Amino acid sequence: MSINSTSSKTVTKLENVLIIGNGGRENSLAWAIQKNKIVKQVYLIPGNAGSERINKCERIKIDIRNKNELIEKLYFLKIDLIVIGPEIPLADGLADFLREKDFKVFGPGRDGAKLEYSKSWAKEFMRDANIPTANFWKVNSQEEARKIIQSSSFPLVVKADGLASGKGVFIPDSKDECFRAAESIFNGKFGNSGNVVVLEEKIQGPEVSVFALCDGKRYVLLPTAQDHKRLNENDKGPNTGGMGAYSPAPLITEDYLKIIIKEIIEPTIDELNKKNIDYKGVIYFGLMITKSGPKVIEYNCRFGDPECQTIMPLMDQNFVFLLEKCSMGNLTYDDKIEAPNKVSGCVIAASKGYPHKYKIGLPIKIGKIDSSDCQIFDSGTCLSKNGELLTDGGRVLSIVCQDKDFDMVFEKAYKNLKEVDFDGIYFRNDIGHQVRKNFPKEN
Repeated sequence: MSINSTSSKTVTKLENVLIIGNGGRENSLAWAIQKNKIVKQVYLIPGNAGSERINKCERIKIDIRNKNELIEKLYFLKIDLIVIGPEIPLADGLADFLREKDFKVFGPGRDGAKLEYSKSWAKEFMRDANIPTANFWKVNSQEEARKIIQSSSFPLVVKADGLASGKGVFIPDSKDECFRAAESIFNGKFGNSGNVVVLEEKIQGPEVSVFALCDGKRYVLLPTAQDHKRLNENDKGPNTGGMGAYSPAPLITEDYLKIIIKEIIEPTIDELNKKNIDYKGVIYFGLMITKSGPKVIEYNCRFGDPECQTIMPLMDQNFVFLLEKCSMGNLTYDDKIEAPNKVSGCVIAASKGYPHKYKIGLPIKIGKIDSSDCQIFDSGTCLSKNGELLTDGGRVLSIVCQDKDFDMVFEKAYKNLKEVDFDGIYFRNDIGHQVRKNFPKEN
């Protein structure tokens, strides 16, 4: 994929780039950024066991909450650009703090991150901007939730208001399940993130992910993607952070994209400006394509995981210039990402028991991998004292491949998965079933 960017024709100082985060998303960002010849070093705080296997990459062991130590280190390393991966440091205002110290930062301030860390605020934001979304109710107690659930003629979606690592959404099939979900949230299942509950009308249709790189006023769209949130095949089981993805999503035609831009993306950025929020980072639009058109399910203030791992291999060496231009408010109307000439797919290898209780510290064995247009991004890994690769999270590895069609992509991905083993390894066999022509339908 080629990126049209006027910045690629100018001299810029981007020798040292820092990425904050420890997952597959951050490793894939590092992998895409290091492609640029101008970039000499990519640092990750804290990164994971797979970070230093990426060219030019080095892990820094430091607590980002120790602001004095962090700033000293960044000055010492002469960091030219900081990319903040996860939502928690964004919600905590890390981007604001770093900008006050004159660093270029890709990632919204705390005010922009509220799109993600408060679902009720985001829903009110959409209502104010007349952005299509499901009807909703913001509730502050179990009693209030019970009244609304009882008065509804159909089960409602139940969401914890705050951050819950992608696990705070319940899609019940009955009113009793609605009551139990709301009760569990109010009783502390997600800590303070459950002090407020959002109840939503249940809407139907396929889900898609759209990402806009934003400089506060202008934006550039990344390739679309489809994520697989449910744990089990046939899209059954509990919601997870994501079990796999593919990009681009054929479901989003040019006509649909025009509607999404006109009714959702541009009104979102306009509303941010109306609220005096200078949003410099990526906006994730989680959309559902309903019979009445695209509707927003949720916003995220960062790249999705595993969509990011899926999309990054489609980026060329100029990708880092777009991140820098967003951080400086310098995007132009000439900046754009051309349509890819390949497609990409990702399958997550997870720990047994995820997204609930699971063991960590299990040895990982990786055999002979087909590395032709294929990547393995460590998501939840660490190293033992003697350097052995171990599991260290619910989602352990992201197996990613590219090719000219999705059948070839997933054939390679599942072939590589056969070379990966750890006790209790779990993955879905039907990732990309929507776009795999040779997928056995009986599965």
